[in-house]
Amino acid sequence: MAEEIKSLDELAEVAGGAEAVAEAVAPVEETAAPREPQRDDLGRSYATGKRKDAVARVWIKPGSGKVTVNGKEMATYFARPVLQMILRQPFTVAGVEDQFDVNATVKGGGLSGQAGAVKHGISKALQLYDPSLRGALKAAGFLTRDARVVERKKYGKRKARRSFQFSKR
Repeated sequence: MAEEIKSLDELAEVAGGAEAVAEAVAPVEETAAPREPQRDDLGRSYATGKRKDAVARVWIKPGSGKVTVNGKEMATYFARPVLQMILRQPFTVAGVEDQFDVNATVKGGGLSGQAGAVKHGISKALQLYDPSLRGALKAAGFLTRDARVVERKKYGKRKARRSFQFSKR
C-alpha cells in the first residue's frame, strides 16, 4: 500500500467495514483479576517463611493476638524483646494488632534467623488471608525473602575468606 490512508472512513473501505475498524481501534482493556482470600476449612491461612537457614510454617486465624512458636508462647521462645518486636512488625504495618492468632513451627538456623522466618511467614499468611493488606506489607518489604545467607567455606582457606596464618619462619 503505497498510498497513505488519511481518515477512518478510508480505513473502513480498505479493511472491509466499519465493524472491523471499531474492533481494531478499540482499546484493549486489561483488568487484573482481584486476588481471592486463601483459607482452609478451619478459616486459617498458611504460608512458609524463610530467612538464612531457618524455615517457618505459619498458620494464622482470627483471634486475640496469641502467638505460639513450636508449642511455646512467643515471649518464652523468643526471650529477647528485639525478636518479639520483629514478630509484631507485620501486624503493626497492616494495622491489625491483636486480631489474629498465630501458630508457627520453625526449624533450622539460630534465633534471629528463626524470628525473621516467622515474620516472613506471618506477612505472607496475612496477605493470603486478606489481599487488601498486600500493598502495605509489600511497601514495607515484608513479602520479599531476604536472600542473604552465610557464604560457603572455600578450599585453601580457614573460613570463607580468612586465610591461614602466614609464618615467615
